[in-house]
Amino acid sequence: MLSRSGPASSVGFPSLCLQDGPLGIRFADNISAFPAGVTVGATWSRDLMYKRGFALGKEARLKGVNILLGPAMGPIGVLPAGGRNWEGFGSDPVLQGVAAAETIRGVQDNGVMATAKHYVLNEQEHFRQEGEWGIPIAMSSNIDDRSLREVYVWPFAESVRAGVASVMCAYQMVNNSYACQNSLILNGILKDELGFQGFVQSDWLAQRSGVASALAGLDVSMPGDGLGWADGISLWGHHLTQAVLNTSVPMDRLNDMATRVVASWYQLKQDSWAKPPPDGDEGPNFSSWTHDRIGRLHQGSPDDDAKCVVNQYINAQGEGDDAHGPLAREIAAEATILLKNENGFLPLSRDGPGLSDEKYRIGIYGEDAGAGDGPNACADRACNQGTLASGWGSGAVDFPYLITPWKALSRAFNNKSTTVSGYLTNDRTPPEDMRDKDLCLVFANADSGEGFASWKDIRGDRNDLILQKGTDSLVSQVATECGAGNGSTVVVIHSVGPVIVESWIDLPGVKAVLLANLPGEESGNALADILFGDVDASGRLPYTMGKNLTDYGPEAGILYKSDDVIPQKDFSHGLYIDYRYFDAHNLTPRYEFGYGLSYTTFNLSNLILRPLKSKTPLPSPRPKENSPPWYNTTIPNVECALFPEKFRVLTKYIYPYLSSVDDIKREPPYEYPKGYDEAQPPSPAGGGEGGNPSLFEPFVTVSVTVSNTGTRVGKEVVQVYVSFPENVLDEPILDNNSSSSSNSNNNNSSDSSSISNSPNNNSTTTNPSHNSTRTVDFPLRVLRNFNKVEVQPGQNVTVSLPLTRKDLSYWSAVNQNWVMPVSGKFQVWVGRSSRDLPLMAEY
Repeated sequence: MLSRSGPASSVGFPSLCLQDGPLGIRFADNISAFPAGVTVGATWSRDLMYKRGFALGKEARLKGVNILLGPAMGPIGVLPAGGRNWEGFGSDPVLQGVAAAETIRGVQDNGVMATAKHYVLNEQEHFRQEGEWGIPIAMSSNIDDRSLREVYVWPFAESVRAGVASVMCAYQMVNNSYACQNSLILNGILKDELGFQGFVQSDWLAQRSGVASALAGLDVSMPGDGLGWADGISLWGHHLTQAVLNTSVPMDRLNDMATRVVASWYQLKQDSWAKPPPDGDEGPNFSSWTHDRIGRLHQGSPDDDAKCVVNQYINAQGEGDDAHGPLAREIAAEATILLKNENGFLPLSRDGPGLSDEKYRIGIYGEDAGAGDGPNACADRACNQGTLASGWGSGAVDFPYLITPWKALSRAFNNKSTTVSGYLTNDRTPPEDMRDKDLCLVFANADSGEGFASWKDIRGDRNDLILQKGTDSLVSQVATECGAGNGSTVVVIHSVGPVIVESWIDLPGVKAVLLANLPGEESGNALADILFGDVDASGRLPYTMGKNLTDYGPEAGILYKSDDVIPQKDFSHGLYIDYRYFDAHNLTPRYEFGYGLSYTTFNLSNLILRPLKSKTPLPSPRPKENSPPWYNTTIPNVECALFPEKFRVLTKYIYPYLSSVDDIKREPPYEYPKGYDEAQPPSPAGGGEGGNPSLFEPFVTVSVTVSNTGTRVGKEVVQVYVSFPENVLDEPILDNNSSSSSNSNNNNSSDSSSISNSPNNNSTTTNPSHNSTRTVDFPLRVLRNFNKVEVQPGQNVTVSLPLTRKDLSYWSAVNQNWVMPVSGKFQVWVGRSSRDLPLMAEY
């Protein structure tokens, strides 16, 4: 296992196994390599999001994993070249939140604890932690109060609402305080405002202090080592014991840490699991350190060479009707996005067009179509060779197998009526190998990953949005030379995120373009399903594809260089991420957020809004909650912290016990910061898992009719966007009956001070008694709900989707609460993408 806690055998609590990751069980045998998060996001299918989560949880359970380190919804993908964007689900908080919640429900329905990560603002790999970049202090991600809640915290709120057991805090700083010792985001937002009941664990070596991180809300230090990998020197361990005994860390904080872990264990019914050693014979049945059956009993310590069975080779992939390969194939196919389809060129026929007696000649071009040196040739998948089916880093797995596009397509075409030739290289292909072809399939890709590994000059984050390894030139050459200019070219892209396609997208030879994302183990089979029309093309973009990197805005670039002691990354674009920025600046993307073509045609009609509640500016008062468990907070006798007699201590293993208590001093008492013992009022935005329960009450139901006007069965994604009223003022609201100009359309009062909260002016006011007001700035429209439905030819299907109070509210820095504008009109848009919205009604 990647990491394993020690047992508390005296109270019958077992050791726990924690293991990556978001798309499969890392370092394990006989597991599935599922499509990546961004691929699942591209399905826009709640059903497949859940099914993938359930399969992940099932495989984790079969491998003896207690805590799965996924899913990831941070990064959210606001930086299009961000190295780990592919682990998440797309560049929108609602899409991320829905996918994360469905994944978590699926994982935890198997009794396995899920982990929502990386909390929060972990948007780039450069400078994320000290050791990787040779800097004394990690970078700071700087953000305003409102954007933090409405964009970055939103999917974590949905994760908490789904009952996630664990949240992993990130490496970097947030507003110049390390994420794992930032009391505002851990104690304030996560545990109070969002009502998180589980435990906060650090990313591996993301803990940067002892007492400070304990007081700020960190519950579990992972992997236990403090400042260096596998050195066995912990910032907690026996230091935490000392800190409690000398009153630096209160007993109630220690009790809270333990309660959160144990409560999660009980909540997921892991008390019903058979115990692992030393109290039982079950537990993890694989090793992260060797694939041999026999391995070291005490991995990591030089003290003991004892060996035991560490790999039992349990098949977690399922068999027969329960096999996970077909699910991986279904997800990858349904996520494939048809970007271009000139004159309905796709789907293809396996027999060819049958226009003559001669065989139809097909050429397949590009390294990305083939196996290369195999899917596991590079550690943690940290190289771009062969077909791309996953990004790299801790979010990747060892592929059990990989069906390449070449393998699938070369056997899919009918060899009696077609000939298929492969040119699986990115080198310039001799023109004669293209000029005799009727159909050319050309493959290109773009890769990225986690910052601890690099490929060529890509250190996690991409350097640009250009297709890699010269494949832009390859596509242009094939499209120009195929059939001596008379052939047809289909382009297939595998990518971690948006790519620039301007150099070839409008070439006459390019008849169709498919974005196949990161498809996982069933890559080639899923692609064949789409190419031949066995499955409708129903993937939709989970991000915007611009025409240039600069289209995303000046703040959407990676901070590649910094002369600051603490590198500073200002997210001053605020709410204006991805399609919102394009809308605000009237930029025409190549392909907009939510876009994707189908093999059939749909019509949307009969938009009806059904109001369910009257508008009020504030949520209901925070409900009264159960009191926390009561524990005796008397500090125990110091002698109980000593190592038990005859206890065997292994070098580099971390223990809570002390060798001596001679230096434990309780006088004078530790001087806490001023105000530490003052009772802090709970947030009015809290009161339940995910936030105040009234935030999730439906306020209006959106109904629309989806008609399949084509001749094939297909799936349409109904997308609901909201435009907020104009001239909303943000000022103090005492209660839902108070009168204030935030509930008025009047913005011309001569004694009011209005400040435009533009994309470049995101200062916030956090004092509710402040007398100034400001006009609340809103994006043109924001995604608020969606659903994917299958519709038969000629069939009409009614889709109904709720909009909640939170969907219709903004975060008020003045009120420190979610506020719904009660005057003016909301515009509710329904359509197929952020730019294709044929229906609108006002509420």
